Amino acid sequence: MAKTSEIDVVVIGAGPAGSAAAVAALGQGASVAIVDKARFPRPKLCGGLITGRCARHLRDVFELEISNDLFEPRDTFEFFMDGTRLAEMRDVPRAYLTMRFDLDAVLFGHAVNKGALDFSGQRIEALDLDARQVRLANGTELRFGCLIGADGVRSRVAEALFGESYDAGRIGFALEIEDATVNPETTKPIRVDFAAADWGYGWSFPKRGSTTIGVGGLQVQNPDMKARLKGYLDLLQTGDDAKVKGHFLPFGGFRNRPGQGAVLLAGDAAGFVDPITGEGIGYAVQSGALAGRAAAEAVAAQAPGTAFARYLPATRPIRTALRCARWLRPLIFAAPMKPFFASTFRASKTLKRDYMRLLAGQTEYPQLVARAFLRVPRAGLRFVWRRIRENRSGPRGQRAD
Repeated sequence: MAKTSEIDVVVIGAGPAGSAAAVAALGQGASVAIVDKARFPRPKLCGGLITGRCARHLRDVFELEISNDLFEPRDTFEFFMDGTRLAEMRDVPRAYLTMRFDLDAVLFGHAVNKGALDFSGQRIEALDLDARQVRLANGTELRFGCLIGADGVRSRVAEALFGESYDAGRIGFALEIEDATVNPETTKPIRVDFAAADWGYGWSFPKRGSTTIGVGGLQVQNPDMKARLKGYLDLLQTGDDAKVKGHFLPFGGFRNRPGQGAVLLAGDAAGFVDPITGEGIGYAVQSGALAGRAAAEAVAAQAPGTAFARYLPATRPIRTALRCARWLRPLIFAAPMKPFFASTFRASKTLKRDYMRLLAGQTEYPQLVARAFLRVPRAGLRFVWRRIRENRSGPRGQRAD
C-alpha cells in the first residue's frame, strides 16, 4: 500500500536552487520535502565559478562562509578572442572556483540538517499539478500545498506547466572536460575566450585536482560544438584523452512568468542564467530562496494558490537583469560586432572594470545598459576612425595608395 504524506512545500531538484528553496521555506516554518533522482554527492557538469554576487547569496541563505576547503580564490583573469589576448587583469575583485560534486552535497546536507525530508535517489513516477500530488517510483505519494521546480533546464515541472521545458530556439549547449593532465597552479589565471563558440565562449578554470575546460554557446548557432571543443583544446594544447560531457544551458531564454498558482520555478528550470557570463549558481540560490519564502508564506496564509503572485514581483530584479543582459549580448557575440568588441575591450579600462565589477556583484546590468548607450556611439566612432587610418596606411604608417 502506498505511503502518503502531506507536505507544505515539495521541492523537485536538490541542486543549489532546490536546497536554497528548502532552507528558506523551513525558515518560515513550513514542512519541506526534497526530491531528486540522484543521491549526493553526485557528479555535476559545471565550470564551478563562484562570483562575488554568488558568494553573498550563499552567505545570506546558507550561512556558508567562503573557506579554503571548498572554494579556491582567484584574483587574476585572462580574456582572449580568436586566440588573441585582449587583457590580463590582476588584483581584481576576487572570484572563487569550486567543484559542484562537493558544493551541492554541502548545500543539500544543510537543507536536510535544517529539517527537510530527504527523498534523494527517488525518481518521479507521476506528477499531477491539479491534484497537487507527486508519486515516486517506490510508491510514496507526496501531497503538497506548493510545488517548487528546481529540476534544471530539462525541468519536468516546467514541462507540466507549459508543455515544454525550454525554448529550443534560445537554448544553449556546452561541452566540458575535467583535465587532470594539467597541473593547476593557485596563481594560474581564470581564462575566458570570447567567441570560442558562436554566441558563446570558452573557459579554462584551474582547480586543485584538475582544470575544468569547456565551450558553450547557442545551440542553433553551433551544430558543430564537438569541433568547437576540439579546436579550443588544440589551442590550449591539452585534453586529448579526457572524457567529454555535454549539457544544455538556458542562455537568455528565461521565463518572464516562472510559475503559476501554487507552482514555482527556480534556477535553471526558470532559465535564470546570465546569457553573457554564463553565471547560474548565484541566480539559482537567489531565486530558490525567493521561491521557498513565497511558497511558505502562501501556505501559512492558507492560500497556496497565491504563491506565484508573491514570487513574481520578488524575481523582478533577476528578470530585469537578464533582460538587460540579453540586450547587451549582441554587442559582444554578434559576428559583425566581434572586431568592434575586441578592439573596445582591449583599449577600454572602463569596460574591463565594469565586467569585473559585474562578476563581483558591485554593479548590475541595468546600470551597464545605461552606460553602454552613452559610450557605444563614441566608442564606435573611434573604432571606425582607427579602421579608416589603418586602411589608408601601410605597415609602417605610410600611405597604402
